[in-house]
Amino acid sequence: MRLAIYHVDAFAERLFTGNPASVVTLASWPGDTVLQAIAAENNLSETAFVRAADGVFELRWFTPRIEVPLCGHATLATAFVLKTLSGVKDDPIIFSTKSGALPVREHDGLFTMDFPAMAVAPDEGERDAVGQALGVAPREIHAARDRYLCVLDDAAAVRALAPDHAALARLRLTGLMVTAPDDGGTDDFVSRYFAPAKGVPEDPVTGAAHCALAPFWARRLGKARLAGFQASARGGRINCEVAGDRVLLSGRACLYMQGSIEVPD
Repeated sequence: MRLAIYHVDAFAERLFTGNPASVVTLASWPGDTVLQAIAAENNLSETAFVRAADGVFELRWFTPRIEVPLCGHATLATAFVLKTLSGVKDDPIIFSTKSGALPVREHDGLFTMDFPAMAVAPDEGERDAVGQALGVAPREIHAARDRYLCVLDDAAAVRALAPDHAALARLRLTGLMVTAPDDGGTDDFVSRYFAPAKGVPEDPVTGAAHCALAPFWARRLGKARLAGFQASARGGRINCEVAGDRVLLSGRACLYMQGSIEVPD
């Protein structure tokens, strides 16, 4: 079976920045073992699989190791493929996912995703283990679903982190965000995201993490619209707007490669 595949840099103003994702378009769903094998073969933080069905687009996301319930950059990449390369006219594009219906709008190449906000609550239960894994003691530790949110003293500390990925993978929660205010820079906050337990040692730019980061900093800074910069080696900016229990995440994307793959029928 031959399938179309696209390699897209998401949350990127230019190539070789932002977060790369693979997008595979489907006419029907193969078995989950095939989907997972494709994602492992691609070896990117996420591979998105999309299928048109009854006026919506069914969308699923896989890391090299597991399926995940929500992914921002691969959703942006998929919307980019559908609007820019596949001629889809829908606006918004409605994705049917394990996190519910996710609308994505496009205007002049800027894609805005409407995602559920993620609740954040203090969680100090693994403070010592988290600090040892990060190599620095966080000022605060919170939990947001399956991931920790750790606040550091300043943006420089976030940028300088060199965590122990094996130790991170042993934590109770499977992902870890680190964040700090941007200390007078051009953005409101900076962050990094690590998920070695999911097969993603460090994710370059993580839309889903901003479903927690944006509401967290909106409360701290007293503003609904924020700019977040994810300070990975590739780096990328996400414009955020908190609207009640939803978060609007905006960014651009660039096509790097397109082609086809051969997989078992």
